[in-house]
Amino acid sequence: MAAFFQSLQKTLAAGVGVLIVILAAAGLITGKFVSLDNQWWIFFMLWLHVLSGVMWIGILWYFNFVQTPTMPKIDPAEHRAAITKFIAPEALFWFRYGALSTVVTGLLVAWMFGYLVDALLFRSGVYGIGVGMWLALIMAFNVWFIIWPNQKKALGIVPCSPEEKAAAAKLAGMTSRINTMLSIPMLFCMVGQRFTAF
Repeated sequence: MAAFFQSLQKTLAAGVGVLIVILAAAGLITGKFVSLDNQWWIFFMLWLHVLSGVMWIGILWYFNFVQTPTMPKIDPAEHRAAITKFIAPEALFWFRYGALSTVVTGLLVAWMFGYLVDALLFRSGVYGIGVGMWLALIMAFNVWFIIWPNQKKALGIVPCSPEEKAAAAKLAGMTSRINTMLSIPMLFCMVGQRFTAF
């Protein structure tokens, strides 16, 4: 059993399997089985959007709550190189593509629900989701065009001078903190649209 869960692919496949079993059991109990109609596809896209967002914001918060505050406590001769050469680049891969997937699935959800243009233009009735969408777009821009290019320098993926490396690390860190700040109102607006009057 332990060997099974050492494989991420097997673990993810098992998660999908458990979901299928739950859906089948719910169908048997209620007599309502999944029908692949328009509503189901909207729900499925929303589910993918939430999964993507969990990946993106989860890694953002990991960087800001765990890795960044802990790095100064690690002796450079000990394990810091493992983090900068292996863990951080891998985390940044999932971070960027989690951001991309969140934006793409979010725009698709807004389009499927019929409020994409209204939300982006801050029209009445969808102000909250519109603010949340714009905050997410700003954050995704920061990920792809500020954080990632500067992290490549800071981690030594792209050659640069020590001064450039230090400046890049500072800018990437500050932008990551800005995204952490923006994630709080962004998440509120995304969830709150269904429950608030703005």
